[in-house]
Amino acid sequence: MKILVLGSGAREHAIITALLREQPRPSVECAPGNAGIAAEVAVVALDPNDPVAVADYAVLNSIELVVIGPEAPLVAGVADALRTRGIAVFGPDRAAAALEGSKTFAKRIMDEAGVPTGRAVRAGTLAETSAALDEFGAPYVVKADGLAAGKGVLVTSDRAAALAHATFWLEHGSVLIEEFLDGQEISLFLLSDGHSVLPLSPAQDYKRALDHDAGPNTGGMGAYSPLPWLDARFGSENEFVDEIIETVALPTIRQLAAEGTPFVGLLYCGLILTDAGIRVIEFNARFGDPETQVVLPRLLTPLSGLLLAAATGTLGTLPRPEFSADVAVTVVVASENYPETPLVGREITGLDAALRVPGVTIAHAATATQGDTIVSTGGRVLSVVAVGASFLEARARAYEALGQVSLEGSHYRTDIAARVA
Repeated sequence: MKILVLGSGAREHAIITALLREQPRPSVECAPGNAGIAAEVAVVALDPNDPVAVADYAVLNSIELVVIGPEAPLVAGVADALRTRGIAVFGPDRAAAALEGSKTFAKRIMDEAGVPTGRAVRAGTLAETSAALDEFGAPYVVKADGLAAGKGVLVTSDRAAALAHATFWLEHGSVLIEEFLDGQEISLFLLSDGHSVLPLSPAQDYKRALDHDAGPNTGGMGAYSPLPWLDARFGSENEFVDEIIETVALPTIRQLAAEGTPFVGLLYCGLILTDAGIRVIEFNARFGDPETQVVLPRLLTPLSGLLLAAATGTLGTLPRPEFSADVAVTVVVASENYPETPLVGREITGLDAALRVPGVTIAHAATATQGDTIVSTGGRVLSVVAVGASFLEARARAYEALGQVSLEGSHYRTDIAARVA
């Protein structure tokens, strides 16, 4: 099968790594890719957010499946253009991608479908925002209504900070003020062909920049999978997943289908386990980053078959994907001053030594080649991924590999998966 993966981050690198494990190995290309991806597959100088350019390339190069990694191409309508040209695509059309592109749309769909979630108020002015903050009280939860590259959410007990965050995002549109929900957060990916769903294994990510969940919110500083503590509450991971399918995923997919916007692709359920039960924090319309980096290394079922079945409406004919009993941990290496204004263009060394640690792979997130060197190009630079028989082993491998990597001014969390090791 000839597959084109759109994107340039660690999520796309992890998807490609999973595809290249298969036998027989599919033919994989990536647009635009990064330094790590380019070392493994052909990369294409193509704007992934340009629907016409992507569709033209897919047709001219006999691409059989396009996998859309980031959210921006989805909201730009790349999937629509590909489907119009008869290309199988894993990723929802623009209308269904509003599930991520508009928090207001997502809340309405959840309400219509009876999906459990927190209360929320949409605010379009500073006065409306101020009133909503007073209605819900501290801790305050403020979310940009549209795409914000992982930086649109603020949870704080400081009302002035909440108002300042809202003021910034009101210049770009509206904001949502939400009820604060307390509990363990869970990420669950579900493949959808518009009417059926198949689940992947749950994961948990770490959103704060610093150890012990301190510092500003980020796109994600690390993750682990599976979640052994689910057994105490639900009896098993499968029972938890079954509940999410019945109460969250299928009602959402059916509601979207009933509205004429079938969702084909990856439904990312951002969940929180509260004392009152499971609540949905948010939906995304694509694989999450960094959770993809720990879910896919454990996947035993060929990924290409799952993605193609979702894209072609045949997901319901397949059994649930199988996962290894191993555990996976990923730790993100971030540039100096991330998530504010990261300092980029610095040389990265020690990657070969890190890869010599057993069970370790590295998913490049923001890298490029300059001559014979690899340099950073963004905030989250690398995801160091380690697989082991236990969390203790996986963590030890991940941090041993991290010790080999050098990037001036970089930082990473030292407590990823510590509480389950």
